[in-house]
Amino acid sequence: MKKGRFWITPDPYHNDDNIQIGREVKISCQVEATPPEELTFGWLKNGRALRSSERMVITQTDPDTSPGTTNLDIIDLKFTDFGTYTCVAALKGGGIPEISIDVNISSTTVPPLFFSFLVPPNLTVPRGKSPLVVQEGDTVELECLVSGKPKPIILWSRADKEAPMPDGTLQVESYDGVLRIVNVSREMTGSYRCQTSQFNGFNVKPREAVVELIVQYPPSVEPVSLEMRQGLGRPVTMNCRVLRAHPSRVLRYEWRLGNRLLHAGHFDQSDETEYTVKSLNREGWGEYTCDIINEAGAGRCTFLVTGKAYPPEFYYDTYSPLWQNRPRVYGFKLQWTQMNPNAVDRIVAYRLGIRQMGQQRWWEQEITVEGTITKGELITHNLTELIKPEAYEVRLTPITRFGEGDSTIRIITYSAPVNPHLREFHCSFEEEPICMFTQDKNDDFDWTRHSAATRDTKYTPNTGPSGDRSGSKQGFYMYIETSRPRKEGEVARLVSPFFNVAPKNPYGITNPPAYCFGFFFHMYGKHIGTLNALLRQKGQAATEGPTWSLSGNQGDHWKQAKVSIHPTASFQVVLEGIRGPGIEGDIAIDDVTLEEGECRDLPAINLRSAAPSTSAHIRLLSVTLAMTFRWGHR
Repeated sequence: MKKGRFWITPDPYHNDDNIQIGREVKISCQVEATPPEELTFGWLKNGRALRSSERMVITQTDPDTSPGTTNLDIIDLKFTDFGTYTCVAALKGGGIPEISIDVNISSTTVPPLFFSFLVPPNLTVPRGKSPLVVQEGDTVELECLVSGKPKPIILWSRADKEAPMPDGTLQVESYDGVLRIVNVSREMTGSYRCQTSQFNGFNVKPREAVVELIVQYPPSVEPVSLEMRQGLGRPVTMNCRVLRAHPSRVLRYEWRLGNRLLHAGHFDQSDETEYTVKSLNREGWGEYTCDIINEAGAGRCTFLVTGKAYPPEFYYDTYSPLWQNRPRVYGFKLQWTQMNPNAVDRIVAYRLGIRQMGQQRWWEQEITVEGTITKGELITHNLTELIKPEAYEVRLTPITRFGEGDSTIRIITYSAPVNPHLREFHCSFEEEPICMFTQDKNDDFDWTRHSAATRDTKYTPNTGPSGDRSGSKQGFYMYIETSRPRKEGEVARLVSPFFNVAPKNPYGITNPPAYCFGFFFHMYGKHIGTLNALLRQKGQAATEGPTWSLSGNQGDHWKQAKVSIHPTASFQVVLEGIRGPGIEGDIAIDDVTLEEGECRDLPAINLRSAAPSTSAHIRLLSVTLAMTFRWGHR
């Protein structure tokens, strides 16, 4: 419960009506309570309870019309009715203190009868308290002097517009006539009305006065902060504009670079100031400030002039970016474009940092840039020797004459490639799963992964290699075993994974790209059959055509073959071994490679030193190829 109020009818201070002996007097008492329906009233005279009678009628107003109000009607005022009347309000159930209001009715020697303790209210604004000028952020007290008996409560509100008071309400009560505002803001500038509460003991019009509040604040400016990137020798213009300020005149400005004053002056009719560096040098990079100042303080524009390059932007739609050419490692084709490459000096290099996820150490290298990077230009760098299946964090930082620019970071995760990367595929068969080569399910027998150190002691002499292509007895290679139960003419086929050919236009491949397919072979023994290399292309009907073939004994040496191929669709390479007439016919292969472009650095063809048997022959087939041999070492 709160706000106990009373009023008397008729009002003794109205000129047209007075309280007189023999007339009716009504005392009304009002209290705010929640919930209002739980409110109960009682009346006392000189401390003794009153009951409703013909001359003393106690009523309670309809809660919908005037909630929380009770009336005491004295029908025929007599001298015996003089005394102190008390209105007592309480909530049902108790628990909350009661509210009581006392009204004293007494006589004087001079009619009309009046209430000896009542003095009509008066409201004034102290001298020097309006207008009131303060600084934003201060604590301010708006004051109205109030007098009267009893002293009325003062209600504060905005007089210039419909707006809430600082506490969010439309009206604020004050018992001493002071409105205190903490941390005053510029939005609080305006007119404030102070007025007496309408429940002031009299049925008189509320008294009111107005206090003007003026809040001064520093200039609001734009931009508050702006980064400007520029290369050496170029002009830079900075502009600082005033949005709001009070007082708005007279404003002055100061331009500085660090602590060094560059330029100062006063505003005329303009609301902005400008500073230009005609030709930027190394000493011109740094933080420029423009302070715009009035009586209340300063607003600051800050310009960071820098030669830092913008960050690169990684390209995430690279075609088949991940490849695997050895079982334990993989590679990744990293591509990016440079954001706003012409905004600063030419990018001369990128600093590439890479670290394995979960590790602290970064490995760094510089990637030199030749020439000028254009906007939208796609830059490529291959990451190699990434450990399968680890993920890596890659950081890329552009470098200009200024130094390092903004970095960009991305995460590279391993996922088994659908096909190996064509750029530098290499398989030495050192570990399973043999670089995703597979055995043809429709052949007669399989190729075997083998090393000299692990082969059976009962191997067939006078055939097969005594080590891998490098001469290591621990190194692995693939070979066909021609001992029984193998029969002459039986075939073993080893099939590579699919290699995609990316078209350069959306309508397909018009100029087939070239790839160099190479491998080392060992064909030693008097019963050597045939080794074929075939190109299998994917399409509506898969096609398969020979690209290279060799038969017969080639001596106890590893030799290299290279052949250029021009596929028009995704393709595989098939290595086909055919058993000869006897058991001394083992054929081995090692170090299979596939590289983009035509075959280069071809080894010299030297068949005489290979000491072939009289049955040896070479077939050149009707495809574009370059078939060569190179001696290996055991």
